[in-house]
Amino acid sequence: MTPANFSDHPGVPWFGPWFVSEVMEILTKNPEVWKKTIFILTYDENDGYFDHIPPFVPPHPFKEHAGKVSKGLDPKLDFAEKSQQTNPSMKESNIRESQIGLGYRVPMVIVSPWTRGGYVCSEVFDHTSSLQFLETFIEKKLNKKIIEENITPWRRAICGDLTSAFRPYNGEKIEQPQFLEKAPFMEKIYSSKFKEVPDNYKNLSAEEIAQINIDPFSSPYFPQQEKGIRSACALPYELYVNGALTDKKFTISFQAANKYMGKKAAGSPFIVYSMNSYQGEVLRVWDYTVSAGDTLQDEWPLKNFADEQYHLKVYGPNGFFREFKGDQKNPQVNISCRYEQDEKNPLRLSGNIIVTITNKSKIVQEMEIKDESYKTGVRLLKVGPNSKASVVINLSKNYNWYDFSIRAKQSGLNFMERFAGRIETGATTKTDPLMGGIV
Repeated sequence: MTPANFSDHPGVPWFGPWFVSEVMEILTKNPEVWKKTIFILTYDENDGYFDHIPPFVPPHPFKEHAGKVSKGLDPKLDFAEKSQQTNPSMKESNIRESQIGLGYRVPMVIVSPWTRGGYVCSEVFDHTSSLQFLETFIEKKLNKKIIEENITPWRRAICGDLTSAFRPYNGEKIEQPQFLEKAPFMEKIYSSKFKEVPDNYKNLSAEEIAQINIDPFSSPYFPQQEKGIRSACALPYELYVNGALTDKKFTISFQAANKYMGKKAAGSPFIVYSMNSYQGEVLRVWDYTVSAGDTLQDEWPLKNFADEQYHLKVYGPNGFFREFKGDQKNPQVNISCRYEQDEKNPLRLSGNIIVTITNKSKIVQEMEIKDESYKTGVRLLKVGPNSKASVVINLSKNYNWYDFSIRAKQSGLNFMERFAGRIETGATTKTDPLMGGIV
């Protein structure tokens, strides 16, 4: 816990980097100390200052059709009722009841001989992950089972213990970073107070705002992410989400499989949004949590959507995304996406994805599979009557990242399904080349 002046709060910016540099220089001076040290830097909160991703939460335990959780995950343990809260400065009528869930994302940096190289780890973590790491560390080192009883089963199901960020260290020489020199750095911070207030801003016109809303990356005024990619840690996810329209209801299955990850497999949260008005609500949200090795299923009657046209988006961890759109006029097909098994090692995945389309009609269905992000083009798949066909999509050039949509070649249909994410094989890969601007 740093002194206030080194805490990186907006009132005292820039002193934090020097503090971290000083601590790291002290720790690395003695090789015997450093070779058994793990330095973890994280923040308590940021009030959503730089984040734009709604945090994962358990479903509301007292509302019908608000989502589902796997057996043993009681959402009431992560829910704040009015009777559990006291606030003398607030009227009781203003006290909100809500799921607690996770917080907005904050940075975490782990520095150690086992995390060198600037790798990115995108598993879902929260502030209890550091405690879970201590549990795991103590158990492995001392052969003693230690359990922090204040971590709920729901939180344990989706928040990792940080071990996926670590890799073996075999005594290789580690190059030390260039540490900051205190006096010049402090002089630079101090002298900045005499600079003029920035005035290089401008009011955007209606046309410029519209351009950002349509295509933000084509605008010179929209912030751009730094280009490039990083090595990415292997994550313990094997996630499958598929949907189907049957009997005027759209059904989605959510699976967090453990076939290839075994005991290391992680559970997963999912958020579902209805992009079309549902039961009169403009934007309806459902929350799901699937334990490792489990599958959940839920359904949405078409009559509850405006004009009986469903449009659902599913978000999971590390860019996992599914989108389902259509109505009763859909072509009579079911689409399933699975991960391809490695031919040389049946205990691992290859990193490719298999699309299987089942045609339940009496006519040939011609389906269009379009790459939406990684520029591999469009392919057509013809499926005969009352049969099914599959195609393997090779993702090796994209570091196992994918983003494709599937539509019927027949025009005039509202039907579309979209699949995006990264396939985990247990091996190190790269961060998303689309986000890195190199596609």
